[in-house]
Amino acid sequence: MSSNILTKPFNTAFNTAPFSQIHNNNFLPAVKQAIKQAKAEIDLISNNSETPTFKNTIEALDFSGEQLDRISSIFFNLNSAETNDTIQKLAQEISPLLSEFSNDVRLNEALFKRVKAVYDKKDTFDLTIEQKTLLDKKYKGFSRNGANLPEDKKEQLREIDKKLSQLKLKFGENILAETNTFEMLVTNQKDLSGLPEGAKEAAKQLAESKEKEGWLFTLDYPSYIPFITYADNRELRKKISLAAGSKGFKNDALDNQHIVLDIVKLRHERANLLGYKTHAHFVLEERMAETPKKVLSFLNELLAKAKPAATKEFENLTKFANELDGLEKLEKWDGAYYSEKLKQKLFSLDDELLKPYFKLENVIDGAFIIANKLFDLNFEEIDTIDKYHKDVLTYKVTNANNDFVAVFYADFFPRAGKRNGAWMTSFKPQYTKRGENSRPHVSIVCNFTKPTKSKPSLLTFNEVTTLFHEFGHALHGMLANTTYPSLSGTSVYWDFVELPSQIMENWCYEKEALELFATHYETGEVIPMDLIEKIKASATFHEGMQTLRQLSFGLLDMSWHGYDAPETITSVKDYESKAFAETKLYPDVANNCMSTAFAHIFQGGYSSGYYSYKWAEVLDADAFEYFKKDGIFNKAVASKFKDNVLSKGGTENPMTLYKRFRGQEPKPEALLKRAGLLS
Repeated sequence: MSSNILTKPFNTAFNTAPFSQIHNNNFLPAVKQAIKQAKAEIDLISNNSETPTFKNTIEALDFSGEQLDRISSIFFNLNSAETNDTIQKLAQEISPLLSEFSNDVRLNEALFKRVKAVYDKKDTFDLTIEQKTLLDKKYKGFSRNGANLPEDKKEQLREIDKKLSQLKLKFGENILAETNTFEMLVTNQKDLSGLPEGAKEAAKQLAESKEKEGWLFTLDYPSYIPFITYADNRELRKKISLAAGSKGFKNDALDNQHIVLDIVKLRHERANLLGYKTHAHFVLEERMAETPKKVLSFLNELLAKAKPAATKEFENLTKFANELDGLEKLEKWDGAYYSEKLKQKLFSLDDELLKPYFKLENVIDGAFIIANKLFDLNFEEIDTIDKYHKDVLTYKVTNANNDFVAVFYADFFPRAGKRNGAWMTSFKPQYTKRGENSRPHVSIVCNFTKPTKSKPSLLTFNEVTTLFHEFGHALHGMLANTTYPSLSGTSVYWDFVELPSQIMENWCYEKEALELFATHYETGEVIPMDLIEKIKASATFHEGMQTLRQLSFGLLDMSWHGYDAPETITSVKDYESKAFAETKLYPDVANNCMSTAFAHIFQGGYSSGYYSYKWAEVLDADAFEYFKKDGIFNKAVASKFKDNVLSKGGTENPMTLYKRFRGQEPKPEALLKRAGLLS
């Protein structure tokens, strides 16, 4: 055991993870040892003979299991960004152990008794707002997870949680395997008609790397999106679209249908066991939205505004495709293609025109410059810390006084061991202990277009906004300034967590911001004003259809988790079709299914929470309106946002924090106005 790097303090710069010294066979023994250590820490708290106080019970509990949290973060972040068969197998072993340990804590009667004793006497303690929040969170962590249940029900809960942890992992593994399995080799150059040069070059390079003749396309976003958007060959668009839409839905070894039904039933059973009507009722109790009724009312209100606009946009797109190519009926594999053509016609704007101005390195610098102007942060690339893959970039982040703020990792390109999409995560949280403010290690992971032999990585505008979105989450993590780890950074209500990320996207549309970093990768020319105006003008293009799409995902999520008889569902596809009925524009594709690849809600943490993207859009549109009032780089507004939102984590109720920043509750009108949906 002495040779296991994970069981010892990390003797590294900034206490970062020593990736190059970690071996796969270190994880399981290290997790087991860390669980043992965490259990001993819990025993000390629960067996303490002193009268329960905030310090010896609640605070001690929040700082317990630090090593276990650290090892788990490293392991599960690698399982998402740099996995392999060994790590996936280990995840199936480690997840149930962690699930069991967390249940051991939550169902520990002696511990709960002490927590409850402090909670019942909370008014007699002189607690700060943050301490009151932590006490409330800890008490609910027990009561909402079975502490008040009789012994037999507690056992039932343990069994459910164990099964759920394994099912969620399996769901994700199947999707990754499906994504990695599909390859479409194009051997006839004619079939590449319409594709941008960069996409062709990347496909050629990928084919060569696999010793194949021709051009290779996959379901990785930088390969899939250009093909579905630009390829003139409709049959091939259909082929790759059907492959993307049928992930986990082929009745084979990688099928996710039974997993979806099992997850939904177990979540419902768990909620019932704890006294809640549905999983959605359980989840939403700890959200700004509070109840399924409020969420559905919110989604349906937006639906009423967006549907007429979406229907009109779809009719116009159908008409345009008919006039252009005599197409009678738009299918799902036609949407992106004809939307792009129509956008080019209306705005003389396409990604190929914009990409030369969005070299990845310049966009990263742009995000850093904007963070400096707003929040006084400085980013210095360093090579003195370990990386888990050579493509990862590492930065030391400091403030205006040159104080160390955070370590920042950025991982931008797709590869076989990395799941699709983009996300922010952390390898270590921020907290304050024994007078020392321990700073966070934050990471963003994306899947952007790789550099080719002749071109650097040039981003689509959508990729630019994605980078800014994830960077917004990262700022939330980096600027954290709280006492307790479980309230730090992005540890906030789920429907508040997207505010810092979504507000950062707004700068991508502003002339003042774009001129800081959008320069042509060959000539150095700043992006022309007419292109900036076109970006702004096209920002609401097909906003009705986009909104309808987001709402459809939110409604599907609520349908799966807000229904009180999931055991009666037999067909995933039929159930999904019913949920999509009100938002449907394109004809249904029989062998496609969204739910079987809906990783946000069946693998990630968005179950009963997908609505929060739209919820946070209301917040971010309202908040950015405030920024624009006095200039997008107004220091006073930025400081208020930093002090009341970014640094505060989950220390107070989010609406309280928001109102302190904004001076009022958010108004949905700001979003509807920005989206062009106000009649």
